[in-house]
Amino acid sequence: MLLELLFTNPILYLMVAVSILLALSIHEYSHAQAAYSLGDPTAKELGRLTVNPLAHLDPFGTLFLFLFGIGWGKPVPFNYLNLRNKKWGPALIALAGPGSNFLMASVVGLSLRFFSFNSPGIVVFFSIFVWLNILLGIFNLMPIPPLDGSHLLFALLPRSFNQFKFSLLKNSFIWLIFVIFFMMYIGIPYIATPLFRIITGIPRPI
Repeated sequence: MLLELLFTNPILYLMVAVSILLALSIHEYSHAQAAYSLGDPTAKELGRLTVNPLAHLDPFGTLFLFLFGIGWGKPVPFNYLNLRNKKWGPALIALAGPGSNFLMASVVGLSLRFFSFNSPGIVVFFSIFVWLNILLGIFNLMPIPPLDGSHLLFALLPRSFNQFKFSLLKNSFIWLIFVIFFMMYIGIPYIATPLFRIITGIPRPI
């Protein structure tokens, strides 16, 4: 568990905590900005158009983040009726969050690949930041409520699948447990780790 790091290496845990807060805040801000760009001011009016972590923390999702290194923030509200693109608007808003994580991972990760840093601490912090953004991006793309991937799935499915959508919503907690196991045994070793290597040129997260 990530929490054990607090007692074994508090400096490293602090780096992880700061990385989580930064990644989560920009993730949720990106949802709010996407909604605002698509014509809905709801998130802005509720103070969500900010990178301040306090505006975005979800208690359960944050607990998952600090225990396991994966999780989610407080959902960004939007009014479907205000969106200029009503069919794909919700999916675009949802994808903005993971998209921002992959963008940040790419920018910071490529800086590790192509620039030399004299401070080992910066290399460690940047590596952690890239790793957590990759994890957060992959995890939130899973098509299970309340994760962002579910909004994309619901946008793609026709109305004849409404019963299936309801079933996913009703049993989302059970499916979230499945997603955690998926991340542990498939997502991390076979998706996140190779992606980290490609972006940073570093064999494995520090």
